[in-house]
This record gives sequence, C-alpha cells and structure tokens, in this order.
Amino acid sequence: MYLLQKNKGVIRVKDIARVLRVKPPSVVDALKKLAEKGLIEYEKYDRILLTEEGRKIAEETYSKHLLLTEFFTNVLGIPPDIAEEDACQFEHYVHDITIQRIKEFISYIQENCPYVLKQFLKKVMEESEDSRKVGKVSNEHQG
Repeated sequence: MYLLQKNKGVIRVKDIARVLRVKPPSVVDALKKLAEKGLIEYEKYDRILLTEEGRKIAEETYSKHLLLTEFFTNVLGIPPDIAEEDACQFEHYVHDITIQRIKEFISYIQENCPYVLKQFLKKVMEESEDSRKVGKVSNEHQG
C-alpha cells in the first residue's frame, strides 16, 4: 500500500488486489482490520489513505525490505527473485536489532573484507552453475 500511495498518490482496492494477486473481498477484510487499528483511513468504494502511524510503519517495513533484499542478493548471492520473495516474508518478523546488525555487517564486510565477499559470491555462483549442469544432465538421462 505504501508503494501504491507513493507512486500513484492514491490506493484503491483493485490495485491492492492486483498487486497481491487476491480477490477484492480479501483486500476489503484486511482493510477493515487496518482501519480498526488506526493505520489507514478507509470508506467503502472510496480511496484508501495511510494514517501518519500507518505511513510510519510502512516506511519502516519498506526500509527493512530494501536492506534484506540487498543482504540476500549482494552478500549471500541469492537470485533477485528469491531474495525479493524472502524479504517480503522476513520484513514483517525480523527484530530491529537484527536489522541493525545486518546493516552493520554489510557495511563492515564491504569496507574491510571486500575480497572475502567477492570470493564467497564467486564460489556460490560456481556451485550454482555446477548444480544446474548436474540437474540438466540428470534430466537428459531421465528423458
């Protein structure tokens, strides 16, 4: 919702349903709960607005998402599509202290151990390519 409001200026049920790949009634149920918690302003068939508290939480969550995505892709060598999916899950549950440590770790390793990071990523990529080759060969033998 935060990105929809940021990019489009307004949030509509159909936009949320499209992005989340769910039916509009599912969105409406969730919106009612968010409105009860004071995180959004929502009237049926009208636009949806994040309240100040809702915006604050959304910005914090999005910041976590970006950091986790960076960590998964640039430090662990996770493919971007998987990193994005995992970040969407982790961002809601990871503690602020954990986020801070990840941030510090990324900074530390990039500044003090860039060679180690490059070597690790190279190794991960080589192993990933090897496993794809093995999978391709075993699939060819099965077919």
